[in-house]
Amino acid sequence: MRHPSEGELFKKILGAEWGRLHPDIQARFDKNPAPGQPLHYSGHLSELTCSTLGRVLGHTSRPFIKGALIPYTDRDFPVDIQVYSKPACPSIFKQRTYRLNGRKPIMFTSYMTEGPRGEVFEYVGMGLGMQLVLSVRDGNLHFESDGYFWQLFGVRIPIPGLLTPGKTFLLHRNNSANQFDIRIEIRHPLFGTTFTQAGVFREVAA
Repeated sequence: MRHPSEGELFKKILGAEWGRLHPDIQARFDKNPAPGQPLHYSGHLSELTCSTLGRVLGHTSRPFIKGALIPYTDRDFPVDIQVYSKPACPSIFKQRTYRLNGRKPIMFTSYMTEGPRGEVFEYVGMGLGMQLVLSVRDGNLHFESDGYFWQLFGVRIPIPGLLTPGKTFLLHRNNSANQFDIRIEIRHPLFGTTFTQAGVFREVAA
């Protein structure tokens, strides 16, 4: 079985738009992490924020989805990311370790997979996930959530938008062949921005 990569999935979903991505981003996502040989990225978050609602959601959801929603505000701290695959599994896994100032590290793992109709789904734990829409703007890669769901016994049950942290926006912006920016914003339809993350990352040796 060929080892999966985000790039293979993104190329399929984006179609002709894939060619509009900066070549450095194409090369970055084209890498296929074999089982037991993860890709490693090291970064620094310059911005981590959460609103009052975000803090409540972060603390109450922690037993279920751990570090998916971080209920703290901080800045200038390191983050490590591993991207890996598992034997005979088509999903791509991403493990993030946030080393906030003065706190124990927060670890969060999600995985991305293709849906039966060519959708992109990202799961964050306990069957909770979101559908992602990909686009290319100015050579950079954008992700937007298009609904949250809870998957139970193989059935995806939609979650009303008002009961979620909000719509997720993620930008992967290229800086150089070995460096890129990530910015994430989650915006609730009634309460505005609930979470923000912004930082710079680079690939490092295992």
